[in-house]
Amino acid sequence: MSVLDRLAERQLVVVTGKGGTGKTTLAAVLGRLMADRGKRVLLLEVDPRESLHQALGTEPSGGALVPAGAGLFIQNLQPGAVIEGLVREKVHLAYLAHKITESVAFHQFVEGAPGLKETALLGHAYRVLQGGHRPQTDLVIVDAPATGHSATMLAAPGLLAQASEGGQLGDMAADLAAFLADDSRCGVVLATLAEEMPIQETLELIDLLEEKLGIQPDLIVANGLYPPLPQGAAEAPGTSLWEARRRLNEAELSRLAAAWDGPLLELPLLPLDRGPLLVKALASRFSREDL
Repeated sequence: MSVLDRLAERQLVVVTGKGGTGKTTLAAVLGRLMADRGKRVLLLEVDPRESLHQALGTEPSGGALVPAGAGLFIQNLQPGAVIEGLVREKVHLAYLAHKITESVAFHQFVEGAPGLKETALLGHAYRVLQGGHRPQTDLVIVDAPATGHSATMLAAPGLLAQASEGGQLGDMAADLAAFLADDSRCGVVLATLAEEMPIQETLELIDLLEEKLGIQPDLIVANGLYPPLPQGAAEAPGTSLWEARRRLNEAELSRLAAAWDGPLLELPLLPLDRGPLLVKALASRFSREDL
């Protein structure tokens, strides 16, 4: 079974990596590939700056569901809005719900409760998969925060469940933590560049995911690789930018391979701006690889 086949069997896939490594574009590529397989896919973005719509050529979400092609939707999601939505759902009197969400105590609780914001974001994805929202969704792909923040986000429901010690909130967090720990339903994909700092953060994140959650990534994608050197050029000194960057790519990929024996996909640097054409080109390369 290929990596794409395994990811297609998941219900939730978290895409993360160091900022600037193509994480959002990778999430868009995976969303497009899974939708092309007939999956109903929701791409969730948690960065308030919103850039996922640029990759897919849609209007910004602003919190709304936006169609991005057959079987694919995007949504920008902010924890405060999700938590306030839950209050309005549980408190049926609109006036009372408004009083709660506007109170100082409520905002102090939201800011102070350990893992609440992160749990709210992942909880939204979980409820979507359970049919709590429309349209019906087979797979949620989360364009998650960068590197260590993503490990914190994935660990948050377990921490909140321990801190809550039961009750409705604690039970919800415990259910979500159990869901995230099930590697038949949830997966993680890491984006990186074959450069020193991104590779170092990737290696640290692999260790962090194992330490905090006992999980390993399903796939690591090395983006933006310079073209290979001509045959016989490896021994030549070479001073061009292309040669220098390619040798750096190769050295860092070797460092990654020495510590990671799981699936690794190498994607080339393409002369295309962020947008649907880049997503289409990378999706084509992704599909051709034997992983």
